[in-house]
Amino acid sequence: MSKNKGFSDTSANRYSLALYELASESNLLTQVEENSNSFLDLIDNSEDFKNLIKDPTLDRSVLIKVINSLYENFKLQSLFKNFLSFLITKRRFFYLEQILKSFNAICSEKRGELKAEIKSAKELTQDEIKKITEDLSNNFKSKIKLNYNHDQSLIGGLVVQVGSTMIDTSIKKKLQQIETRMIEA
Repeated sequence: MSKNKGFSDTSANRYSLALYELASESNLLTQVEENSNSFLDLIDNSEDFKNLIKDPTLDRSVLIKVINSLYENFKLQSLFKNFLSFLITKRRFFYLEQILKSFNAICSEKRGELKAEIKSAKELTQDEIKKITEDLSNNFKSKIKLNYNHDQSLIGGLVVQVGSTMIDTSIKKKLQQIETRMIEA
């Protein structure tokens, strides 16, 4: 039996690293990263596009036409369009989201950014988010790329994760800890 369980993170990293190196050598990194973010937004917000990517029965020529149309309409970088066409011809377009997320992670890492996740029980203002980002940058001595989510299930407090460091000050977590102590008693 084969150990290969499908398209691995290693494979996604190889494709994304290749895209990074091509974009970097061509001095097109910023534009390709913007295209990548646009495509990830499109995948997140369009169920039709997500289904198009995930449909294994679609002919490659149809996918290439779609990419060419997107290239024309959204002024994509030609390097990015060629990369997408390459994924289609190699039958790897199905993994586009995984590859683009990996590409964005490589770009952040090369810039020296740390990825941070924040969840809060109350809706934070842009000023509060900016202040938290600045505080995290000072504490971790690195540029922070912040992903913020409002999560009402926390009841109160914050959950902050930077790399492998997690700080959970939410009331939900404290209630779970009390429940665990009561069960153990």
